[in-house]
Amino acid sequence: RNALLCQLTADACGLPVVAGPAEAAAFGNVLVQARAQGRVGDLPAMRRLLAATQPLTWYEPRGDTRRWETARARLAGGPPGLP
Repeated sequence: RNALLCQLTADACGLPVVAGPAEAAAFGNVLVQARAQGRVGDLPAMRRLLAATQPLTWYEPRGDTRRWETARARLAGGPPGLP
């Protein structure tokens, strides 16, 4: 439900983020139970079913990633003063 967090995640990772329903855990539970009963196919089939029945929002990475790469490099060394 947090569009800003989704967009920042896409920007930081350089990968698309797909946000689904807030009830994703419940949907996952239902789909796994349906799979166990043979009512739905494999994981790709479950994904297609969810995409066809629930609104999904795609967040694409935006523009220049240099600021994220700089922050990642700075954090890779760990906090100053720690071994």
